[in-house]
Amino acid sequence: MPSTTTDVTARDGICLLTRRWAPAGDAWATMLLVHGLAEHSARYERTGEALAAAGIDVHAFDLRGHGGSSGRRGDVIRWTDYHNDVEEGLARARAAAGDNPVALLGHSFGGLLVLDAVLAGRAKPDLLVLSSPGLDDALPAWQHAMAPAVARIAPRLSLRSAWTGAALSRDPAVGAAVDADPLCLKRATVRMGAHGFAAQSRVRAAVDRLSVPTWVHHGSDDRLVPPRSTEALAALPTVTRRVYPGLRHECFNEPEGPQVVADVVSWLRGQVAGRAQASAAVDRMQTAAGVD
Repeated sequence: MPSTTTDVTARDGICLLTRRWAPAGDAWATMLLVHGLAEHSARYERTGEALAAAGIDVHAFDLRGHGGSSGRRGDVIRWTDYHNDVEEGLARARAAAGDNPVALLGHSFGGLLVLDAVLAGRAKPDLLVLSSPGLDDALPAWQHAMAPAVARIAPRLSLRSAWTGAALSRDPAVGAAVDADPLCLKRATVRMGAHGFAAQSRVRAAVDRLSVPTWVHHGSDDRLVPPRSTEALAALPTVTRRVYPGLRHECFNEPEGPQVVADVVSWLRGQVAGRAQASAAVDRMQTAAGVD
């Protein structure tokens, strides 16, 4: 079924558009999906519908300054505003989940954002899914070096994106749709860039503290986020990493996207089953010990 939308008000008064893909039957898991830079949640209709068809109750929202949400386009004043929005979105998802586990999915810039929020203790999902998370990028080093200084002088200076839709998927229709979509931003502020670069450094320095069971996938032909940037995640005992040969930045929107979704669902099912088995084992031990 197509998604449904509603508006919510963030703690600072910003209006955020939220989206939901509800399964036809009972859900076995709930998910909050956080999209990437310059895009919006409506681009995830195929992915959201596939996840819902698999029995997952999927929630999403447009980042402030993006899509149908309010806020200056392509800008964020404080990075912690994003943390607040993710924290509140996760709380809404958990309230709808009942006893079901809650997963947090972030793509690209959204993957960087949610991983930063998790490592900062601001977001506490049961499971984490990272799609081509933006722990690094293909931008020249001088942009990283200059962004903080320029942001202090002219934070609202807006720069045009260097990439085109063709970098996202081998399916030309995906790139053409993005290039023609008025809700897909073509510019972002220097302040936004400086915040993102700082988050990249912060996450890379702290990633070995990640303890949430995590799935991360990457396309080997990703031209926006180097696949090597997620190799450090693969070394962690709680992380399962999958690199798809030949796929570009948006694995979900490649021709192989349905299989990528199926792989994520399979991993989630395994994690949920493992949690249930562990919980049952604890109950048996407590019963044997006479603990109520």
